Amino acid sequence: MSSTQARPYPAEARSGSEHTVPAAQAARMRRRRRRRETLTAYLFLAPWFGGLLFITVGPLLASLYLSFTDYSLIGGSRWVGLDNYTRMFTDDPRFLKALQNTTVYVFVSVPLQLTFALLLALLLDRGVRGLAIYRSIYYLPSLFGSSVAIAVLWRKVFGDDGLVNHFLGLFGISGHSWIGDPSTALWTIVVLNVWTFGSPMVIFLAGLRQIPVSYYEAAGIDGAGKMRQFFHITLPLLTPVIFFNLILQLIHAFQSFTQAFVVSGGNGSPSDSTLFYTMYVYIKGFNSFEMGYASAMAWFLVLIVACLTALNFLMSKYWVFYGDN
Repeated sequence: MSSTQARPYPAEARSGSEHTVPAAQAARMRRRRRRRETLTAYLFLAPWFGGLLFITVGPLLASLYLSFTDYSLIGGSRWVGLDNYTRMFTDDPRFLKALQNTTVYVFVSVPLQLTFALLLALLLDRGVRGLAIYRSIYYLPSLFGSSVAIAVLWRKVFGDDGLVNHFLGLFGISGHSWIGDPSTALWTIVVLNVWTFGSPMVIFLAGLRQIPVSYYEAAGIDGAGKMRQFFHITLPLLTPVIFFNLILQLIHAFQSFTQAFVVSGGNGSPSDSTLFYTMYVYIKGFNSFEMGYASAMAWFLVLIVACLTALNFLMSKYWVFYGDN
């Protein structure tokens, strides 16, 4: 009786071994398949990694090293330590002028641009017929605003015989060259940047479309007017979009180059009133061949943008409201 009861155990052992071998093989096949998929993914990502290394990270590290050297494009380099950074603030008045012009340009044009874009987005959000056409038309300035052709056109519009002076002449007002006057030249470029409102406007419009209509209906039932609805519903719910647009346009404004370069003729005239930071980096690097000094200026600009971006992120917790707040 005991011998008959002992028979199943070898059978069960054989059955277990038969199931163990295929399971191990399946696990090895899965591991090999994952390795092949990983290898394929890295193969497709290899061009991007190559670009990141040789086009972005490599030049960044090279420029960081050059910022501590006295290097020109036509000669060798000599280590000078922090001399380039010291020179910017102690022995280069044009650097301070370029920093001043860029600061005024950024902190005036960006708020005006975002305000104008938001107002236009609010108008288009009211159910305008042919919204897609208007949205495309208003987006065009963002596409062409940084082009050389628009900058050349801007010189003509605000020149002695430009469209602005012709318009003022209709009212008996004698105009002057707005581009050639140091007191107004910078403001013409500010107006040009405000005119490129299309990109933030489209983003604002998308954000407005995400606000539930039921919020406005409930506020209307409670007696809230349009202004109160805007300040208590629209604006708070739109703060993440405002923050996003603010960061993008702030960085973009600090990098502005083409408009000022073309309008000023490439030298920041008149009287350095349109000398932007990026233009001065270009002048030092490719006109004066002071590439070490230009690299130091470029890295200082990176520091400025990074600090302002970090400050915006730190301050965002006081005025940006997300859905879970």
